[in-house]
Amino acid sequence: MTSVVLDVREVHAKYGKHEVLSGVSLQVPAGEWFCLLGPNGVGKSTLLRCISGALVPSAGDLLVAGHSVIAEPLAAKRRLGYACAPEQLPELLTGRQCLEVYAHAKGLQALDDAVLALATQLRFESYLDAFVDTYSLGTRQKLCILLALLGEPALIVLDEAFNGLDPASALVVKHHLQQRLSGGRCAVLLATHSLDIVEHYADKAALLIDGRIVREWDETEIAAYRVQGDSAMETALAAASNTVGST
Repeated sequence: MTSVVLDVREVHAKYGKHEVLSGVSLQVPAGEWFCLLGPNGVGKSTLLRCISGALVPSAGDLLVAGHSVIAEPLAAKRRLGYACAPEQLPELLTGRQCLEVYAHAKGLQALDDAVLALATQLRFESYLDAFVDTYSLGTRQKLCILLALLGEPALIVLDEAFNGLDPASALVVKHHLQQRLSGGRCAVLLATHSLDIVEHYADKAALLIDGRIVREWDETEIAAYRVQGDSAMETALAAASNTVGST
């Protein structure tokens, strides 16, 4: 399966008069783990909010599994698994209630067996009937990830989703995502500062600076950095950032 799951077409986005995204374009096919890199405040989360439909771009379009987020929002969201920020979870609901609300919104009759199995692997079962306001950051992150995986989404969108996770849980999630990707069941878009994830899991990565994609790395380049050692990707990222800053 090689179909394009995410197609971002010359997207511009503003907050008031301030333009945050200035013509961003990228494509992510099924089976690909795509990492979005960049310093704080350059527009990564804004782009993810546009993909989720939470923010309407001022120009351009975004397609999820062939459905425009702007023109066909319901169809696009049915194919999207978006992990909201932990602080956005409804604190007066239990974890199970959050999962049931999301499942209902996606038209599911029951929670996915695969998601429930992952909850067990993440040792989240004991928190299912506890209220979200009692959760630690790591426990909230687990719930956000589980919510994003409901309904076999074609596109899984994660924003720094590994922050706060213990190493064992992070590894479980990475392996779960790899299993979904290996079957061509979905694509993953992860906004992250973790170069370790890029080097060991990403098929492609892109650097966003001041609202534009200024550099992309393909699978061959990433594999080469992996061989060169821990600082190779960091050096390449710094060089690309400095080049933009000097122009």
